[in-house]
Amino acid sequence: MKQLQNILYRVRLIQVVGSTAIEVKDVQIDSRRVSTNSVFVAIKGSQADGHQFIDKAIEQGAIAIVCEVLPVEIKENVCYLQVSDASEAIAYIACNFFDQPSSKLKLIGVTGTNGKTTIATVLFKLFSELGYNCGLISTVQNQIGNAIIPSTHTTPDAISLNALLNKMVEANCSHVFMECSSHAIHQHRITGLQFSGALFSNITHDHLDYHKTFDEYIKVKKSFFDALSSTAFAISNKDDKRGEIMLQNTPAKKYWYSLKTVTDFKGKILYNALTGLQMLVNDKEVHFRLIGEFNAYNLLAVYGAAVCLGEDKDDVLRILSMLSGAEGRFDYTISKNTIIGIIDYAHTPDALENVLNTIKKLKTGNEQVITVVGCGGDRDKTKRPIMAQIACDLSDKAIFTSDNPRTENPEEIISDMEATLSSASKRKYISIVDRREAIKTAVSLANPQDIILIAGKGHEKYQDIKGVKHPFDDKQVLLEMFQLLSK
Repeated sequence: MKQLQNILYRVRLIQVVGSTAIEVKDVQIDSRRVSTNSVFVAIKGSQADGHQFIDKAIEQGAIAIVCEVLPVEIKENVCYLQVSDASEAIAYIACNFFDQPSSKLKLIGVTGTNGKTTIATVLFKLFSELGYNCGLISTVQNQIGNAIIPSTHTTPDAISLNALLNKMVEANCSHVFMECSSHAIHQHRITGLQFSGALFSNITHDHLDYHKTFDEYIKVKKSFFDALSSTAFAISNKDDKRGEIMLQNTPAKKYWYSLKTVTDFKGKILYNALTGLQMLVNDKEVHFRLIGEFNAYNLLAVYGAAVCLGEDKDDVLRILSMLSGAEGRFDYTISKNTIIGIIDYAHTPDALENVLNTIKKLKTGNEQVITVVGCGGDRDKTKRPIMAQIACDLSDKAIFTSDNPRTENPEEIISDMEATLSSASKRKYISIVDRREAIKTAVSLANPQDIILIAGKGHEKYQDIKGVKHPFDDKQVLLEMFQLLSK
């Protein structure tokens, strides 16, 4: 139990009705989870407005209500706290309720359109190998040491996030590596956390269904760095067009990484193949298991963060050379008759282009590249024809299929993809709505040495159709088709 008045530090209050000298058991943003002595915070979300559930929360035992608009009926023995921004308020309240867990460990945040999961995961693996007890908060999974906790969002809500960080403190974690999505930054999920460091990977066309404009998307990402303290470090990709803008106003100590210019952490690709990357990292030659130019950038970001955290450069490079990346990120397998299958989470135009350009560089002869790709429903529609054109331009054959259609009609999503294709591209693709059939067809079209890219879902083990998550694993389906082929 906590005193309500003690968990209001930094919360911007407009007015208080009732006494804050009361004991509260927990904090909730979901009225269904409210029980006796709960604090209920009414959030105006995209799907529902928490203010509609204030009465229900009180019926279930809430003794404090945080809201932007006070209800008409004020009930006795309930404390009402009016705030200008409930999303910001819950972030500070959650930090205070769990005793500021982020201040008790080294928290490193990773943001950008692509590369977040790989950077955070490789940092987690690196520091674990260096002997630290670490935490990971990522799209694929959350981890406390060796314990795996399923992940539902790239960045959890403020209450879940602080509860998770508190568990990491209790488990004696010293370092935590966390993906920070643009949604999480904008919705204040990470507000109030104390970051020891932050990394920027890149920014490209994504989430415009949410942010509306690319400039707004950039501003949201930049606000993460603006909010860092002067004791933190910030590392940015100098080769990205917005890499310098990201750190323009940060109080943190600035560092840069690059493949193209001289920076604090400079890399040069010497050799890129399915066996890995041979690179110069600040003039030291190293072989890495990760593949592709995009992973060269990810590795430089990881290396930079480790150096900024005080680790020995040689130890860092030695361990990095042995590590694999995150599940579903350029995850490749080879069939018995030598067809190469690659599973990748690429679900933005830039990510798809990067993966296909990497595959192009890995080709040694006349291998075909067959790309299976779809676009998510209820998401940014403007990227659909762009991704379709990229798939056709950089592949020998493309198969348009379902990704996570969610509440949309998958045929209509594919129709959006096809809308502006060039006449040459129209001869290179076929559409197969059923994703399993699309993967099966790709395997049947492939010859030995050909390369199949299955893009968009990566690590996901489901397909979201009409609000139901049906079991579906791209890699498992590909392996099944490879097995059928070898019979």
